[in-house]
Amino acid sequence: MLRRRRASTGRHLTSRDERPGEPMKRETIAIHSGYDVEPTTKAVAVPIYQTVAYAFDSAEHGAALFNLEAEGHRYSRISNPTNAVLERRVAALEGGLEALSVSSGQAALNYAALNVAELGSNIVSVPQLYGTTHTLFAHVLPGQGINVRFAETDTPAAVEKLIDERTRAVFCESIGNPAGNICDIEALAEVAHRHGVPLIVDNTVATPILLRPIDHGADIVVHSLTKFMGGHGTTMGGIIVDSGKFPWKKHAQRFPMFNRPDASYHGLVYVDHFGEAAYIVRDDPRVDWVRYAGFPDSPYHALAQKYLGGRACSLLTFGVKGGFAAGHRFYDALRLFKRLVNMGDAKSLACHPASTTHRQMSAEEQRKAGVGPEVIRLSIGIEHIDDIIADLDQALDAGQSTHRRMTAADWFRSFARKRHAGSRR
Repeated sequence: MLRRRRASTGRHLTSRDERPGEPMKRETIAIHSGYDVEPTTKAVAVPIYQTVAYAFDSAEHGAALFNLEAEGHRYSRISNPTNAVLERRVAALEGGLEALSVSSGQAALNYAALNVAELGSNIVSVPQLYGTTHTLFAHVLPGQGINVRFAETDTPAAVEKLIDERTRAVFCESIGNPAGNICDIEALAEVAHRHGVPLIVDNTVATPILLRPIDHGADIVVHSLTKFMGGHGTTMGGIIVDSGKFPWKKHAQRFPMFNRPDASYHGLVYVDHFGEAAYIVRDDPRVDWVRYAGFPDSPYHALAQKYLGGRACSLLTFGVKGGFAAGHRFYDALRLFKRLVNMGDAKSLACHPASTTHRQMSAEEQRKAGVGPEVIRLSIGIEHIDDIIADLDQALDAGQSTHRRMTAADWFRSFARKRHAGSRR
């Protein structure tokens, strides 16, 4: 449950302010939404409000803020005008009602899970997850009395089998990291809603530029802002977006925390007070397989057409022939690609999940998550395509001493050129 908050800094454009009745395009929202001009200095750029606390106009004003009867800021641990612009902008990009920014993507996911679950309840998740998300779900939350059940596959039928009266949410990543699968959000939302629980979607990889899960029935969207939304690999952050559409009051028995008086806020009932805003190388013999939704024969190609407008994202996963050792050799030989666990940078990045983000998982858990010992995840940047291909080519050679050196694979050339052509448009 996310309550509405407005920063006291100027007029704040929404996606409908410029042309009433007609939403602004997402590219414009990313620049303008949530902020216009700072009223005191007339600053056009968003100020950084480096303050811990905020003055009250009067005792009555302070009391109204603490009673959640007036909008404004009290203490920067709770809200800050600079953060508020970010929250409004991301909420507008995702088509949500409100958002809450936090320190990291994992913090956002932890907040989202703890906000809807309680001791003895469970969350049902697809198996293809980022490594630290799996750690949170498989080890951290169970230690707090919240069980997470992992479906065998990402199909709605596999997820539905695990839902019971103690389930409080269904979770998926819109595009699995690093698996590259695309979840059928509309179908998962139907399953979740049939059982009276929200669908929480991690939209980090797709971003709202490619996909807005709320448009397809998702109730809560989370992001690691560190990745594509930040775009430069310089800043950490996370955010939770509330669609404002889930009927918390209708499912009061499952979600009593939103429907019963909260003693810490003078008996306030959240759903009454805030309403429903409650919350690479395809034919290359050095490569065993490629997982990229942009290929017509991908099992996720139809979903890429449906949800991503046919524009598969820059995440691509493949298996180096020779297993773990060959994958290691390939990874160590990269020169242009940076070896790290981030993604969504202007620079091309590579990750060997089995030895980094997913190394804490068992072999069976890795398999279910779409991560084998040979898997390499690439996040393609904006360097010249020839340089990208040359680096992959020499690294594949280094990983495969038994294979003759080749030019870059046709499948990757097609993928990368299409991506760069799209970025120029």
